Amino acid sequence: MTDRFAPVRQLFDRNLADGTDLGAAFCVTVDDEVVLDLYGGFADEARTRPWRAETIVGVYSTTKTMAALTALLVADRGELDFAAPVARYWPEFAAAGKADVTVAQVMSHSSGLCGWREPITSADLYDWEKVTALLAAQEPYWEPGTASGYHVLTQGYLIGEVIRRVTGRTLGTVFREEIAEPLGADFHIGLPAAEDHRVADLVPPVDGPPTGSAELWSVVADNPEMDPFITRTRSWRAAEIPAGGGIGNARSVAEIHAILANGGTSRGRRFLSEQGCRRALEPQVSGVDLVLGVPLTFGLGFALGAGLLPHEHTLFWGGYGGSLALIDLDARTTIAYTPNRMAGGTTGDLRALDLAMAFWDGRGPG
Repeated sequence: MTDRFAPVRQLFDRNLADGTDLGAAFCVTVDDEVVLDLYGGFADEARTRPWRAETIVGVYSTTKTMAALTALLVADRGELDFAAPVARYWPEFAAAGKADVTVAQVMSHSSGLCGWREPITSADLYDWEKVTALLAAQEPYWEPGTASGYHVLTQGYLIGEVIRRVTGRTLGTVFREEIAEPLGADFHIGLPAAEDHRVADLVPPVDGPPTGSAELWSVVADNPEMDPFITRTRSWRAAEIPAGGGIGNARSVAEIHAILANGGTSRGRRFLSEQGCRRALEPQVSGVDLVLGVPLTFGLGFALGAGLLPHEHTLFWGGYGGSLALIDLDARTTIAYTPNRMAGGTTGDLRALDLAMAFWDGRGPG
């Protein structure tokens, strides 16, 4: 690490020392090279397990960025058309007035399927056939394409079922075989039991789960109820939950998204065309999100950061508790943060943004 990035390490260390963080990792890549790789603290609340280089942790909705990248990969090969109706690939999905809902609308949280109309339990999340069949049968909560409404858990099943119909493989399998393993990246959508010992415990927010007053918040917050302690179970870790069940660390998140930041190549291998990467930047829907209640612009699978972050062509998304992935296509830079002490926000928090801003300050212009 060069001296110009010393303030980033100082902030990271201070967060660990004052209890802002229990354990965490922060990583930055520039031009496909890791320039910052910080980790420290503890993997458990009792402080008996130090957070090491190989420690991994649940990142909740930062997993969506991996699902989106997988879909972009399949589309770049010509096997998936984002403008096509979902029903082209998944005929049952045409039920209840959804014949014209497009794959792009699913990718941008604007399909109207932010949650399940039928009551489900957390155990149902492990039953792929059940939860996807329910989504295929139900009608949207609003007119598709007219607004976003954050698909907290449903997006991963929707994208995943389309990919399964197209490729004959689960999303987690495509991701593992075609992205994570070729890169040697330590991120998992469906974690083998042999890796359980490396997983840091997520510590729930002291003020409880997030609350919201947006129009459709209760649709996603209460069905099913989500207790962070479920992430410590073998059932949760083993399941492929492509919108929220991913387990990795900051280094793996940053290294994987270096594919997008560097025009489709990483470690000398081409994964996507540059055009295929930049498709993620195509705005799909903009306005106040019907679930989160905040203004957002979604592209294909990511929120767009123009006007919010230093460079125009930036993709981002985060997860409940604080994790964040930021991909700057102009600066060929990725930034990732993965903590285990959860904060109350649903899509990242200021810990990650403060570290990111400290990095940009140290890097200087360009």
